[in-house]
Formats: sequence, structure tokens, C-alpha cells
Amino acid sequence: MPDLLVKLYELPDLPDTLRNWESGAIHVRRAMAYEKHQVAGWVNKHFGGRWASECDVAFSNCPISCHIATEHGLILGFSCHDSTSRGMVGPLGVLESARGRGIGRSLLLLSLHAMAEMGYAYAVIGGAGSVEFYRRVVDVMEIPDSSPGIYIDRLAE
Repeated sequence: MPDLLVKLYELPDLPDTLRNWESGAIHVRRAMAYEKHQVAGWVNKHFGGRWASECDVAFSNCPISCHIATEHGLILGFSCHDSTSRGMVGPLGVLESARGRGIGRSLLLLSLHAMAEMGYAYAVIGGAGSVEFYRRVVDVMEIPDSSPGIYIDRLAE
């Protein structure tokens, strides 16, 4: 899975992305500190311990670098940045039953815009599992020879 490079100064506008959610029951927002254990536990249950570890780190950043999508108080998806490494986006995951509703797109763009606001010019999407998803949302460039990238020498589970 390759790493991807994103120019943060050429992102789609954020208000257009979130406009669809204003009148509905889905809320896409930055996670709050008091939600750390719920969110990390949900990530562990649905996406595994490695992603839960990265999510946990996102809660130690200031501001918190984890965004979540909820519907009627239930988590549907999450995205993190600056957790695996500075300047990196991910992990990002949406429940399989909630996919196809634009939630992943919104979460990704929230993370990318948050990074742009912090002063980053570029972001790296590490180990992109679905390159086509990212290409549909933003203009990305595959970084040559980037697999396994930072994920080399992983501990055995």
C-alpha cells in the first residue's frame, strides 16, 4: 500500500462538504477529550488495535487530531492526523454499513483542512488502502517506493 501526497493549498472547500449534514442526523466533528475511551474502544472493536493505538495518540494532540461522524449518538466513522507521524493523515475508517453516504469524504476533508489551518502545506496519507477513494476526494500523488514506508518492522500480533 503506497503513501500518497496531498497539496493542502488546493483542497475542495469544506463548507460544501458539510452542507449535506446540516439538516440531518449525522454530525461530523472534532472528537472531544471526554470521548477518548469510547472512540478508541470503538476503533479497536471495528478496525483493530493498531488503529486504536493511533487514535489514542490523536487524543493527546492539542488540538485533538481525531474527527468523528455520529448519528443518534452512535459512531459511524473516524479520521486522525498527526498520530502515526507528524504530517500524516490516517487512519480513517467508516463502518461498512454506513459507507456510500459521503462520511469518509467529509472526515478526510476535515482532517486535511485542520492540517492546513495548522500551517502544513502538504500531507502524507500513509499506507493508503484504497487509493481510488482518496483520488475521488482530493488530488493525490503516489509517492514512489513508499511501501511499506514508515510501517516497516511492525511488531507481530
